[in-house]
Amino acid sequence: MPRSPGRPKGSPNKVNGQVKEMVLAALDKAGGVEYLVAQSSANPTAFLTLVGKVLPTQITGDSEAPIVHRIILEGVGPA
Repeated sequence: MPRSPGRPKGSPNKVNGQVKEMVLAALDKAGGVEYLVAQSSANPTAFLTLVGKVLPTQITGDSEAPIVHRIILEGVGPA
């Protein structure tokens, strides 16, 4: 019995879109930006993991005029 081709290549996964909408709605109800700011102090590891997931995975630019000049990481102690 041949397998069906499934979702055509390049078509969006509806479930992923629905989950993303639910997460964004929950974030809005939790307080949006203010909530994320609070989480950056309360749960810095989780917050930075989230930041890493939303940043572009590849940055290109002119080597003579770099996009990023310097990255500074500072540790945050317990409140």
